[in-house]
Amino acid sequence: MGGYFFIFFARVIDMSLSTIRMLMVVQGRKIQAAVIGFFEATIYIAALGKVMGSLNDPWKLLAYGLGFACGNIVGITIENKIALGNLEAQIVLRGTENDYLVDKLRENKFGVTVIEGQGKEGPKDVLIIALNRKDLSRLQKIVHDFDKRIFITVNNINPISGGYFYNTKKK
Repeated sequence: MGGYFFIFFARVIDMSLSTIRMLMVVQGRKIQAAVIGFFEATIYIAALGKVMGSLNDPWKLLAYGLGFACGNIVGITIENKIALGNLEAQIVLRGTENDYLVDKLRENKFGVTVIEGQGKEGPKDVLIIALNRKDLSRLQKIVHDFDKRIFITVNNINPISGGYFYNTKKK
């Protein structure tokens, strides 16, 4: 019975590590990706060895597959909680009288660039904001408290230089 649990939990752990490692790779965090990859591969080989030693045991195959599936869920959940990376939000406002929202965003430590745009119904302000991914829900709350109908798009970015990012230090 212990072998099944080992296989299942080893796959959950190695798939969770795989998800986080891929995030590190995409963000160019080489050292972190390499260290995580070492542990991921070691755990994977240990789990695979237990299954390969007894391919005639369908319960081990089931534990392996379930561990893989659950590991994806756990990995994505962990990745969403740690929220590493940077985003760029484009906020298309209705009209051009939006000083209150721009001031509110800046008071909340968001760097805001305002661009004049032209929409179907006339001039519009477009706000461009580079932010830490973990701050996205805070940005959305501020914007939606101002006007729930505002159009917001978000893209992953890798800033190269300059810009304004407010870093909060946890004590």
